[in-house]
Amino acid sequence: MCGIVGVVSQSPVNQLIYDALLLLQHRGQDAAGIVTQLNRKFFMHKAKGMVRDVFRTRNMRSLPGNCGLGQVRYPTAGNAFSEEEAQPFYVNAPFGIVLVHNGNLTNAHALKAELFNADHRHINTESDSEVLLNVLAHEIEATTRGLPLTPSDVFEAVRRVHRRIRGSYAVIAMIAGHGVLAFRDPHGIRPLCVGRTDDTWMLASESVALEGTSHKFERNVAPGEAVFIDLQGQMHTKQCADAPVLNPCIFEFVYLARPDSVLDGISVYQARLNLGETLAKRVISTVPPNEIDVVIPIPESSRPSAAQLAQLLGLPYREGFVKNRYVGRTFIMPGQSVRKKSVRQKLNVIASEFKGRNVLLVDDSIVRGTTSKEIVQMARDAGARKVYMASAAPPVRYPNVYGIDMPTPQELVAHNRTVEEIRELIGCDALIYQDVEAMKKAIGSLNPAIHGFDASCFDGVYVTGDITVEDIVRLNASRVGTDDNQDDNSRLALPNSED
Repeated sequence: MCGIVGVVSQSPVNQLIYDALLLLQHRGQDAAGIVTQLNRKFFMHKAKGMVRDVFRTRNMRSLPGNCGLGQVRYPTAGNAFSEEEAQPFYVNAPFGIVLVHNGNLTNAHALKAELFNADHRHINTESDSEVLLNVLAHEIEATTRGLPLTPSDVFEAVRRVHRRIRGSYAVIAMIAGHGVLAFRDPHGIRPLCVGRTDDTWMLASESVALEGTSHKFERNVAPGEAVFIDLQGQMHTKQCADAPVLNPCIFEFVYLARPDSVLDGISVYQARLNLGETLAKRVISTVPPNEIDVVIPIPESSRPSAAQLAQLLGLPYREGFVKNRYVGRTFIMPGQSVRKKSVRQKLNVIASEFKGRNVLLVDDSIVRGTTSKEIVQMARDAGARKVYMASAAPPVRYPNVYGIDMPTPQELVAHNRTVEEIRELIGCDALIYQDVEAMKKAIGSLNPAIHGFDASCFDGVYVTGDITVEDIVRLNASRVGTDDNQDDNSRLALPNSED
């Protein structure tokens, strides 16, 4: 999962892209990059770190031009420690192309062999985004055959790309001297939308990047669709997939996206309110509300669900945890023992909200369970009489292969465990999970045009229909941060991070 943005304007775009990346920072904190174009020449700066740290005044001054791309990276495959794998990626032929990508190719290994043996292209990193760029470049070269580039050539190239690659991908590319191309995988797993002002077009992962930079949201890029905006500001669009169907990643609404975004016609905030409503029904069937004194969210993304649940059950809603935003993020701390220590550095309790009370803690999801176990203990240490835990999402039982750094099955606390076994492991007095079908209904009801979601980490159904056990083993082998002595780059190692 990464955040991407592309801009075509009649004025310099470096500051605009920077501002958009700040609004997408929650989608990736490992690295950031911007590339701009002036007179067919690309100017790029990228490095590991947060946006505010990567770009200084001198870097911004070296990014001239009225057209550009940006990305914030959250690595799921490849080498998390190499600045070479920060995006954008560049190839010099045909024309000169730079690309940013959000998602994960599930057949990158096979494509890399194809690119070397048949297309005679060299891949220099372990990143699937570089593979995607070279596939796109090869297909553009094949469709133009040395002739000037036209929008129809671009769309034919994207059609061929769709037929070759598998997995999830929202892509924005810039073709030197021609314009910006964006396209989305035929299932629309990762989000992508477009907006504009009088003289600027912007494409971005989330609507918050458009609205926060004073762009009017126009629409979402459809699954399988390609959008090409030339340097004169003319937009060209075409459906390039054979059988597109909208199956967005449901975890975007549960946890990943900002609450003030609207993805594929669904308000993320309203989705989380709805999850709180259905979760309330599950709580009633497990713990009588009169045995709960207070509802406390685990910051940040569980707050809407917790507030709605508390209101429906007629219970007080209180903030019992205070988040310290000025310590290192736990997911970049080396080793499990250091991560557990960092949870207490990141969150502090307000003891008066816990002492002598039966508390219901509400989290957006429970992945490894290590954080939940630590938080339950923190509540007990603060004097809670009983600690109940509710998850606005169902048990995470399966790995994600579409661009979320879900751990291997063995690291998932819910894998091959009953709810009672998970409860004992976490150490709470009762554990209440959301129901899978209730989750889909709660979110899907907000847009009847969506007939299904990728909910593979909850139900084990991979919407692309081509994932085998062997694929999961191979993809897990390429995960970043799999060694306990390495940095753990998963955002999911920390509860609810939106800072």
